[in-house]
Amino acid sequence: MTSISGAEMVDWNLAVATATRLVRPGPDVSRDEARAVVAELRRHAKASEEHVRSFTRMIPEGHEPQDTPVLVVDRAGWIRANVAGFREVLRPLLGKMQERRGSGPGNAVLGAVGGKVTGVEVGMLLSFLASRVLGQYETFAPPSRELPAGTGGGRLLLVAPNIVHVERELEVDPHDFRLWVCLHEETHRTQFTAVPWLRDHLEGEIQSFLAETEVDPMTVLERLREAAQSLAGGRPEGEEGEDGGRSLVEIVQTPAQREILGRLTAVMSLLEGHADFVMDGVGPDVVPSVAEIREKFQQRRARGASRLDLALRKLLGLDAKLRQYRDGERFVRAVVEEVGTDGFNRVWTSPNTLPTKAEIAKPADWVARVHRRAES
Repeated sequence: MTSISGAEMVDWNLAVATATRLVRPGPDVSRDEARAVVAELRRHAKASEEHVRSFTRMIPEGHEPQDTPVLVVDRAGWIRANVAGFREVLRPLLGKMQERRGSGPGNAVLGAVGGKVTGVEVGMLLSFLASRVLGQYETFAPPSRELPAGTGGGRLLLVAPNIVHVERELEVDPHDFRLWVCLHEETHRTQFTAVPWLRDHLEGEIQSFLAETEVDPMTVLERLREAAQSLAGGRPEGEEGEDGGRSLVEIVQTPAQREILGRLTAVMSLLEGHADFVMDGVGPDVVPSVAEIREKFQQRRARGASRLDLALRKLLGLDAKLRQYRDGERFVRAVVEEVGTDGFNRVWTSPNTLPTKAEIAKPADWVARVHRRAES
């Protein structure tokens, strides 16, 4: 049978079209209100630069703000941007799946499934995520005419309809909430522009993880199908597969990948927790209702959603992301209390000073390794 290219294994254009068609409509806003929201988010993103830099004492090296643009997008814009990023990052994995596809026992079935079916399923998952993300720093974004990116990639996305939806749901001050969200996302932009080696390090870890993948393509497609069927109501709530409903990430782990994933989990916990720490630390001076926003936002996280929503979060690994916010913020807070902001900033010195997964849970061990041994 003729080899099928990695690009054809997922019809990305169909994924975009499917996600855009299925995504829920945003909240009702007038044209004038929409313009005002976009303008305010841009102002807050600009103001957040100085707030974050002053609080973190992290100064971008050789990067001006325009090097990593801020894009205020709707849900369809978020979908297009993320498909472009996924396509870039997953290229090695798709190439490896292509090789196995030509000789594996599932070859005939995969040929029948084709990239179009997979594209539809990916699109269904993107439609689910597109109504939930408030903002995102895209680290590996390829530039395009419609969606520019900084030198070497990188752009900050603010999803306006989702921000409006959540601020209304929480019944919080919309102006404070918009600035609060911008502080979180600007922290991510500062992390990558002030720490020049961080992007390449993270990309290297992700590519090493994907290169170690030894999963049969049919297994990945089956997980995509299960998630898509959950969205379509084709799978009873709470029902799990034979493997206990493991996430897409968990099913592709080899022993080498588990080691890499441990390092990735630690650095993502650091980045997310640091952003939460900064947005709350800056908050009292510039966001008057920060305490109310944080309390209501935490309650919203804790409440979760329907069993269907929880099942999808498990399958996609989103429950792990929620733990990263919590565990990472505790690590950052504990280290700053122990050695101060400048002492914490030693974490950005090199890959060797990043916390391990174990150190995220035990901040004192990181302090002992990085500070006390260096001073002895």
